[in-house]
Amino acid sequence: MTLLRYEPLAMINQLHRDLDRLFETRRASGGEEVSAVADWIPPVDIREEDDRFVVRADVPGVNPDDIEITMEGGVLTISGTREAPEQAEDAQRFRRVERVSGRFHRRFTLPETADAEGVSARSSFGVLEVTIPKRSQVLPRRINVQAA
Repeated sequence: MTLLRYEPLAMINQLHRDLDRLFETRRASGGEEVSAVADWIPPVDIREEDDRFVVRADVPGVNPDDIEITMEGGVLTISGTREAPEQAEDAQRFRRVERVSGRFHRRFTLPETADAEGVSARSSFGVLEVTIPKRSQVLPRRINVQAA
């Protein structure tokens, strides 16, 4: 018989942590509120192939000109902004608003085999695809020890 541990407050604690993270703000030195680094987080898939890494991020509604991709020290950074829809006179009529707008920021540490010089990116139908080629690996060479 398998025994399962039941923790009735675990889900409430998780909800509390999620809400804290959602509404988290910190105070800047001037006293004004500064929001967290990102307003939303695009989901990504990372695939390793024989000759490259491919990172695909869902960024619907984001203008490709508003996306910044950098790679420094083996860390790939993808950031950008999705503009909020213009406020209309009838904004009060919305029953539900689920689409998040604002800044996003994702960082990924890549292995040493990633070639920072050959990184390329393209966006199509709201999917950003970043391709990072691999450096040609130098295979270890076995050195024979000769007897003197």
